[in-house]
Amino acid sequence: MSLESEFESRFKCPKCGNEKAEAKKLAMTGTGLSKILDIQMNKYLAVSCLYCGYTEFYRLDIVEGKKGVIGDVLDVIFG
Repeated sequence: MSLESEFESRFKCPKCGNEKAEAKKLAMTGTGLSKILDIQMNKYLAVSCLYCGYTEFYRLDIVEGKKGVIGDVLDVIFG
């Protein structure tokens, strides 16, 4: 199961209670030299509620950076 589908299957919107979501990986530039050179160093997983649009962002280096930790992180996030 991919990281995106794992987050989508466990999602429950804290704002409206909806359980349907879409998850996408995205990358952004930082400030300073990385912005000038368009180096996308900041990588996130965005999980958005399909009903109200509420979105949560998770740092990919933390969520997927260490093998075996993904389940532990998801358990902490989703209970």
